[in-house]
Amino acid sequence: MSTASSMAPEAPEQTGGPSGVSDGGSTAGPLSARALAVRFAPAIGAYAAVKVVGLTVFLGLLAYAGDYRSKDVGRGGGARPWDVLGTWDGIWYQRIALNGYDPQLIPLHGYPLATYYENSAAFFPLYPWLMRLVSVVTGLGPYGAGILVAVVSSLVAAAGIYAVAARIGGRRAGVIAAVIWGLFPGSGVEWAVYSDSLFVAISAWACYCVMTRRWLSAGLLAFTAGLGRPTAAVLIAAVSIAALVALLRRRDGIAGPLTAMLSTPWGLIGYVAWVGYRMGDWGGYFKLQRGAWNRYFDYGASTGRTILDVILGHWTFWQSNPVPDLIAIGLLITLPGLLVLLLRTRPPLVLVIYTVLTIVTALSSNQIFGNISRYLLPAFPLFIGLAFALRRLRTPTLIGLFVLPAVASGWYAGYALFELGIP
Repeated sequence: MSTASSMAPEAPEQTGGPSGVSDGGSTAGPLSARALAVRFAPAIGAYAAVKVVGLTVFLGLLAYAGDYRSKDVGRGGGARPWDVLGTWDGIWYQRIALNGYDPQLIPLHGYPLATYYENSAAFFPLYPWLMRLVSVVTGLGPYGAGILVAVVSSLVAAAGIYAVAARIGGRRAGVIAAVIWGLFPGSGVEWAVYSDSLFVAISAWACYCVMTRRWLSAGLLAFTAGLGRPTAAVLIAAVSIAALVALLRRRDGIAGPLTAMLSTPWGLIGYVAWVGYRMGDWGGYFKLQRGAWNRYFDYGASTGRTILDVILGHWTFWQSNPVPDLIAIGLLITLPGLLVLLLRTRPPLVLVIYTVLTIVTALSSNQIFGNISRYLLPAFPLFIGLAFALRRLRTPTLIGLFVLPAVASGWYAGYALFELGIP
């Protein structure tokens, strides 16, 4: 690659979705398997490369420290270093994949009123359903099936992030955005028994479908996301608002945007309603989240208190984890800059709404502060502005720029999250 060509601006990608046809009127025909591979291989390959490096470092640190051997299996322990990837929330997903749900509100005696035992109903069903399906088809146990679903989902997510970013800043920016997602603090859960990769895969392609005006696909994906995580409300809102704007402008007719608006929320509503019905309390899901898991919307009060405590060095607050907490502080410092870079690219409305609501949700809820890096992992549009700025660098320079973060991610996105914190 010559210096002149590497510095030349790159036109945004204008091809359609995986079929090669966009609702925006693209005349491209269906893409062959070979064409799809050529299109997405650079992004998926670069993403997988940094993940392999980070995972190798993570497992090496686990083996060297050996701390996992002395911990409870469900809380970061196991017989082998890689067992850590199936702990914490991963234990709950494996239980659901094996045994299904038994939604109940069981009071904890001796505790304040409305405190309940933890219950698997807090975890949405899409990911464990896929784990169970893969387990039946492949013969893998719940751990292996969970890892396989997460890894494949992460590759689909990397392709989706590439597709979204490439439409704004060209193919080179798309590849860089996928790599940055693989290096982001909190990215250690992408190849673990967690649902994060699956949710980002659905979200990225839903946003892409909105950008290419494939409204039926966008609505279906948002509906599906609602079966995966409660934070799918962010994606549902983004797709619905974008569809409403398109409907008011009569840009894409009536049927497509209207169908998207009407279909998006029912996955989320359906699961929450089912849990409430099974518990005999229509607000049961939210009571369980608050009373058993201490998760609820508090307008950012807990986040604000924790930030002040971390700054002052007061490690006495609820579930304090010094290293992940400091990583979260560093991330919050960079957050405004990433948002400004994104807005400078003049992104579509769906990306702005999705990103802003993801940030607001992450910072406005009572949660483990050190997990902010994980809660912001779905905010993949934040990486587009940075990728847009880096796309002019030559390939050797980019490789040199990402080598050390790829190695370090095994610590800050893996070991710090799973062993020094609570993912």
